[in-house]
Amino acid sequence: MSHYEWFRAGHIICVIAWMAGLLMLPRLLVYRIEGRENEQLVQAMDSAIARLRRIILTPMLVLTWLFGLALAHFNWEAFIGQPWFWVKILAVILITGTHGMFVSLFKKELSDNLTMSSKKLRFLNEAPFMLAIIAIIMVVVEPFAR
Repeated sequence: MSHYEWFRAGHIICVIAWMAGLLMLPRLLVYRIEGRENEQLVQAMDSAIARLRRIILTPMLVLTWLFGLALAHFNWEAFIGQPWFWVKILAVILITGTHGMFVSLFKKELSDNLTMSSKKLRFLNEAPFMLAIIAIIMVVVEPFAR
């Protein structure tokens, strides 16, 4: 088995963990927003979000990018001219931006500056998954569509 396959396995594992965290973070934030009057709940959500960021989100974001860049490096000549590759890269950049937006929303909530409703946040909770669907289709289906 080549090094490429090990890097690909690492990339997939990290993406799965990162996506799980990205689907959890907004949900925990919704619980915090809707339970603002319950100090115990707020503290529990703050603690859960901090651990989620420290243990899963940040490390998996970094590792996903590192493994992905390594995979691109191994096949740069084959990938550079492929439209599917650039669509996938755009989707991953948007997922990364969504990650940053969720962290920013949490920081705003901590400082009582969050004006977004929990209903809108529930809607935004779906964004990372929709972008991941695009990235997956670009890698799995598009290269073989011709």
